[in-house]
Amino acid sequence: MKLVWFRNDLRLADNPALRHACAGDEPVAALFIVSPTQWRQHKMAPIRQRFMLAQVDELGRELAVLGIPLHLLRVETFAEVPAALADLCRELGVTQLYANQAIELDEQRRDHAVSASLAEQAVSCHWFNGCCVLPPGRVLTGSGEMFKVFTPFSRAWLKALDEEGFVIHRAPAPRGEPLPWQPLAERAWVDEALGELTPDPRWPVGEAEALRRLNIFLEQAVLDYGETRDFPAIAGTSVLSPYLAAGIISPRQCVAALQQRLGYRPQSNAQPGFVWLNELIWREFYRHLLVLIPTLSMNRPFKPEAAALPWSWDPDAFAAWCEGRTGYPIVDAAMRCLNATGWMHNRLRMIVASFLTKDLHIHWRLGEDYFMSRLIDGDLAANNGGWQWAAGTGADAAPYFRVFNPTTQGQRFDPQGEFIRTWVTELADIPAAYVHQPHDWLRLKGRQDYPAPMVDHAVARVRAIEMFRALEK
Repeated sequence: MKLVWFRNDLRLADNPALRHACAGDEPVAALFIVSPTQWRQHKMAPIRQRFMLAQVDELGRELAVLGIPLHLLRVETFAEVPAALADLCRELGVTQLYANQAIELDEQRRDHAVSASLAEQAVSCHWFNGCCVLPPGRVLTGSGEMFKVFTPFSRAWLKALDEEGFVIHRAPAPRGEPLPWQPLAERAWVDEALGELTPDPRWPVGEAEALRRLNIFLEQAVLDYGETRDFPAIAGTSVLSPYLAAGIISPRQCVAALQQRLGYRPQSNAQPGFVWLNELIWREFYRHLLVLIPTLSMNRPFKPEAAALPWSWDPDAFAAWCEGRTGYPIVDAAMRCLNATGWMHNRLRMIVASFLTKDLHIHWRLGEDYFMSRLIDGDLAANNGGWQWAAGTGADAAPYFRVFNPTTQGQRFDPQGEFIRTWVTELADIPAAYVHQPHDWLRLKGRQDYPAPMVDHAVARVRAIEMFRALEK
């Protein structure tokens, strides 16, 4: 018996572990492990848990059609997984375990412990790259080190991809008669562990849904992506991040679909489609970094010297940021959108992260944790990479002197205030000319229903730069 262990790769197509397990005639079973306590410790957002488990339900039905049973185990923490998995392997008569590699440190430690435990009962473990186009460790400098700046990594990644290419694994063929599947909603222990499992209708699950979104984006928006991607009131992005984070679609499928749409693989900004491909390469960059620099999984800055920065931990200021009460409309709209929907546009993520770290001087770790606790697409590598980039502690060629002005960012990327009015209801009736600096208009109207700015941006910017300059000296 072969056992396929699904984690953040909840799909049939382009799943190397599943594909290799299904080679040959030996019986195949599948497994997903529910770890409520560990998920809470990792700040996994409830909306992300529900989305993931809704996809597990869908995956279970699809596997059952193929004649592959999906077993569910509830194992509270990663430390308990090796023993629980060993018990299941004994019960099922498993001789080989197949899984796609994890990139996070705790998950890697869990997997090493699983390998050691199963070796004692002669179960061999087979690990595959299912989360990146090119496996971590493949894209290195001439001296064999990890790139610390994105642009040279991007060039080397494109070169390596041209040299090696990649394969899209087809979904396996049926392996027997269809099997019954008991929906998760009928399993009392799942509800007891995680609460109400009703998925968010804004985020339908399924590989077909992920491919539908990808195809619509490629047909309607990819050629204009470079011009529209920064405007949150415009549907200019793929909105695929939750599906990539859960592994409902793979980055290889995205690259292959882009190539098919264009008829070529873009190599530079001069070619249509490259800006979106470059975002996929950013995703790869952060995932490679997480594997090759394990301290990134341990709340430590990419630049070790940045650990000495005198960040604030002001709970009141942090709460105002979390709740969208900063007095800066674009920041408040973005945070209220996150709290209501579990998702935030990428330009807005940069704006609010810069505001927290460079205007309020609050430690990026608080923002990183808050995002993970709210985002449906919470992904440690991308989230940590983005926060450290914004804070000036990460892999970036131009760190501390980049400080976003929240007012001008709003004026530039939400010029008519459409996004702001949607989420900051106090400003729903304000003229566009005042929406980014509403306080004088509100004062003339005798209104006090929107907070004054928490800080003077110009003063806060100078302090942020001085904080980094002192560290540099």
